[in-house]
Amino acid sequence: MLYFKAKGHLPTGLDGARAFCAMAEKNSGCPVLHQNFLELDLAPASFDGVFANASLFHVPEQEFVRVLKDLKRALVPRGILFSSNPRGSSEGWSGERYGTYLEWEGYDDLLKAAGFEAIHHYYRPAGRPREEQPWLAVVSRAGQ
Repeated sequence: MLYFKAKGHLPTGLDGARAFCAMAEKNSGCPVLHQNFLELDLAPASFDGVFANASLFHVPEQEFVRVLKDLKRALVPRGILFSSNPRGSSEGWSGERYGTYLEWEGYDDLLKAAGFEAIHHYYRPAGRPREEQPWLAVVSRAGQ
């Protein structure tokens, strides 16, 4: 949030952990919503963009389109969604954390089903062979 704030934006954070929300709000001076992706309550057309770096990863695949539609509703028309997820084709629990690993082709289908158009996708870290790029990053635009 500090990065976006320094660039002149008015960021709002969102996290499922109440203590993390309080810490982030105190350190950034930005509002931070205590919500999780499965129960979003965001005002329609209230954000120009959503930056979801390694966070949608925790949404079960069966809920992915619904959550993406909730995010789309919160965006202004043609708003931008940046998302970054670990690559793969599985989902499940790892200790106390749930994760959904997606490859580009499957993720693009989910984005389209939710009304997003992918603008650009790439793999991270840059400059490595694909098998050494565990992250899929996608910039997409909400449809009208």
